Amino acid sequence: MNTNHKHSSAAKDGGLATGRSAGNRGLLIAGILLVAAALRAPFTSVGPLMEMIAGDLGLSSAAAGTVTTLPLLAFALLSPYAPQLARRFGSAAVLAAAMLALCAGTLVRTLPGTAPLFAGTALIGMAIAVCNVLLPALIKGQFPARIGLMTGLYTVSMNICAAAASGLSVPLARQAGLGWRGTLALWLIVAVPALLLWIPQLRTLRQESAGRTAGSAGRMWRSPLAWQVTLFMGLQSLLYYVLIAWFSVILGERGMSSEQAGWILSLMQLAQLPCTFFVPIWAGKLKQQRPLVLVTAVLFLIGIGGVWLGGNAWMPLWAICIGIAGGFAFGLAMMFFSLRTRSTREAGELSGMAQSVGYLLAALGPVLFGLLHDAVDSWDLPLALLVAASLLLLAAGWGAGSSKFVGDER
Repeated sequence: MNTNHKHSSAAKDGGLATGRSAGNRGLLIAGILLVAAALRAPFTSVGPLMEMIAGDLGLSSAAAGTVTTLPLLAFALLSPYAPQLARRFGSAAVLAAAMLALCAGTLVRTLPGTAPLFAGTALIGMAIAVCNVLLPALIKGQFPARIGLMTGLYTVSMNICAAAASGLSVPLARQAGLGWRGTLALWLIVAVPALLLWIPQLRTLRQESAGRTAGSAGRMWRSPLAWQVTLFMGLQSLLYYVLIAWFSVILGERGMSSEQAGWILSLMQLAQLPCTFFVPIWAGKLKQQRPLVLVTAVLFLIGIGGVWLGGNAWMPLWAICIGIAGGFAFGLAMMFFSLRTRSTREAGELSGMAQSVGYLLAALGPVLFGLLHDAVDSWDLPLALLVAASLLLLAAGWGAGSSKFVGDER
């Protein structure tokens, strides 16, 4: 990869990356990290509370499942349109509107009744979809020489808050007496400051314009390299969400208590956190990212293979392998949007394409995994398919980890 050319192109497209004052730059960094932190808590806090929510509102299992899959479907449906909104109104304005929608959705779903729960969740999903797509592209444009570091900070901020929301939701609802509505509303303590900190960027980033480069959306969907990045994003999303949804159930059927299973799942998520910070930095320094892709696939194969064929005594090791692999995969997926494109606009379009397909797989994966288990009454075939998905991840990542740019595949 010609990193000098990449950084030069990004700097031109980023607009104010080099001219920004230190104070404004610090506010932008703080704004990005707070927005990132706000993007997962409204989603990950719901799962642990679902039994309480369903009991209070009288939801069926299907309706309860819809609450958790609705944001993922919103991610899949809206992601391709986020770059178009940014071109028309500017990234800063669209991100500010998305954060306002996130705050509104968080409040709406705490109102009495079932309809506000679904309406608020859908609004939250749409807001997160927009931010998911535009933030990596914004980082490429505004921090062309620090893409790896900023992506690492962005991803680790997002995942720390996600883990905190997942782990604290039940204690806050029960021991602290907040109930499920109060607990869901509590995450406004992250979302509101993120919105307030982002509002100044409307003025600072106003020079960022729509349509700075020729249209490339159609070309993106015809690009083999873009599809390799997209499949890598999709497969890592599928592996993550399937394991988050079913790992504890698998461990329970293997004879572990719910407390043991919860500890193993937490261990898996904790193992992921350091990698989401360091991997983007490593990836940005490499000409090709194929060595990191290989490590990712091998760790997934060891971890999932161990869960499938190994004993419970080694389960913490398998969980750590899966967690590290997930951290590698997510960090690489976020970096590929920048590393495989020449401009901020292309990065946004590739991000929108990859996240649309990726989160569609993430939404369907846990459902299909559960249906397959019910059909064969065993976890063997579903886990074997996750092994196959890990091999496909390696194949897609091998192409995505090359030193090419989208549009150069000839």
